[in-house]
Amino acid sequence: MQLEFTKMHGLGNDFIVLDAPTHDGLPLSAAQWQALADRHRGIGFDQALVLEPPRSNDTVAYYRIFNADGGEVEQCGNGVRCLAELLRRRGLARNGMLALESPAGLINAELGAPGEVAVDMGEPDFSPGAVAFDPAGQTGPHYAIDVQNLRVEFAIVSMGNPHAVLAVPDVATAPVATLGATLESHPRFTRRVNVGFRQILDRRHIRLRVFERGVGETRACGTGACAAVATGVRDGLLDARVQVDLPGGSLTIRWAGPGHRLWLEGPAEVSFTGRFEL
Repeated sequence: MQLEFTKMHGLGNDFIVLDAPTHDGLPLSAAQWQALADRHRGIGFDQALVLEPPRSNDTVAYYRIFNADGGEVEQCGNGVRCLAELLRRRGLARNGMLALESPAGLINAELGAPGEVAVDMGEPDFSPGAVAFDPAGQTGPHYAIDVQNLRVEFAIVSMGNPHAVLAVPDVATAPVATLGATLESHPRFTRRVNVGFRQILDRRHIRLRVFERGVGETRACGTGACAAVATGVRDGLLDARVQVDLPGGSLTIRWAGPGHRLWLEGPAEVSFTGRFEL
């Protein structure tokens, strides 16, 4: 059985997109996703995005997300921007807009120039329950865990998936690989967590590196950028429109604060198409 795919990326955060003909998805195991994600023996990707037929009359598709380790996750900001761009190319957009549905809920996309997509990521949720985090008696908005002989302080937020955001003086020297991996799988995060390391340059500009759950550090992370800005706006450190510089390039986040929906803007590109034997 051969399956066709489209390879896409948002600032180097890369994906394969596959179409499932029914709501039953695709018959791939975690081991098969891992093999396809291998950058030497497979296709290579951070996430696989599976498009299924729409489940609501007002959406064009339902999508599911599988990380490089084969685990299914709730949301991916750069991934949904890539899906919106691909569906635009398929002629499914109407008046520069389209709506998709995911396990995390409804996502509306606003299509600008070709390759430029903004998506409505909903309102951030700062509650420990939304992040599947055990506060261990601590009260927010900031929490702490003792790891690696350090007391690590962070903020938490759900953008449809769980995030912890750490403030650092310089992302270039931040211990992303070591501390990120430790926090990602810490038992107080019962569904694991994406870990962002944020450096604030000024109220409209930050730098960010993200250790993604089930992937490791990526070139960019859309929901991680949303989380970094949302926690900064909530804490009074950032304005309502912020440029986020990641290793792969820049995204723009717009959030006016509680009671408002957050928008993620940036590029989405097709790299190539192909097929593989299942």
